Amino acid sequence: MNTLGKLLTLTTFGESHGPAIGGVLDGFPSGITVDTEYVRECMQRRRPGQSTVTTGRQEKDEVEFLSGLLDGVSTGTPIAFIIRNTDQHSSDYDELKDLFRPSHADYAWEQRYGIRDWRGGGRSSARVTAPICVAGALAMLAFRKLVPSLEITAFTSQIGPYSTNPENDMDYTTAMAESNAVRCPDGQLAAQMEGYIKELRKEQDSIGGCVTCIVRGLPAGIGNPVFDKLEASLAKAMLGINAAKGFEYGDGFASALQRGSEHNDAFRMENGQIGTATNHSGGIQGGISNGQPIRFRVAFKPTPTIGKEQQTVTRDGKETVMAAKGRHDPCVVPRAVPVVESLTALVLLDQYLSSK
Repeated sequence: MNTLGKLLTLTTFGESHGPAIGGVLDGFPSGITVDTEYVRECMQRRRPGQSTVTTGRQEKDEVEFLSGLLDGVSTGTPIAFIIRNTDQHSSDYDELKDLFRPSHADYAWEQRYGIRDWRGGGRSSARVTAPICVAGALAMLAFRKLVPSLEITAFTSQIGPYSTNPENDMDYTTAMAESNAVRCPDGQLAAQMEGYIKELRKEQDSIGGCVTCIVRGLPAGIGNPVFDKLEASLAKAMLGINAAKGFEYGDGFASALQRGSEHNDAFRMENGQIGTATNHSGGIQGGISNGQPIRFRVAFKPTPTIGKEQQTVTRDGKETVMAAKGRHDPCVVPRAVPVVESLTALVLLDQYLSSK
């Protein structure tokens, strides 16, 4: 339940307000030079407190590697690492000890385990996505050697009513997305999104949105059929992110409105190579990559922790109202972007290794 992957596996551990969080990455190829500064940069993109549209929690998110590296090179043995928590305000959650927060995992977890960590959600907190970004950075470093052409670009494509034009997806770059706080590659739209989030924060409310991911340079033939399809593995990973509510690849649900003559991707020759005239399939057919760019989208719900009063019940069944305190993201989408990229890299590397 805390492990992702088959040949390449990531097991994460830790809670939001515990002493540390971390992970063990097993099955990672040997001989990969680990650029620790690159890993640090990936972590900084996800860390809290990075802008006025994220939580005020301040975590340095410095990574400590415990095993699996020798002189900065992977040895092929498990890579274990930890990230220490340094800015927990557990007292902010004391009054929630006996309350079930609306749309949180509190009630479900207590029913499942008979106990729950009320300090920031414990294991169900988005804090636990930090180790994913460490492992994802390592996967990208592996691809620099194994598939140098691979490029993964994720960006905010929707926040509330503001959304990018899907026809421009292939024109967007990581640099464009990283140029603003909301990670939207359309600068004008990004300003509207940021203003909207700040407005909702003042109203003590929150908003959801979508992250789009584009994978370029993955060769054809990566993936597996039936229950281990490439898109199924991506979907499982993405839906494991906190607040993720939906996944679609290619034309997704819009395919239900299309005819076969509209949706089929006709094959053609391009510079001596087989390609397709369109990419309604999103780069995957039969669970296996076809050499075209992989394109998918992940939907995220509004942050359930808001300052407005909400009706709830206590552990002993008394109805009451609550207004959350503490430090929370009014919109999780901007910080979810690097998590989506990291999980994509991990899934692709696992599938790449299993396809060789």
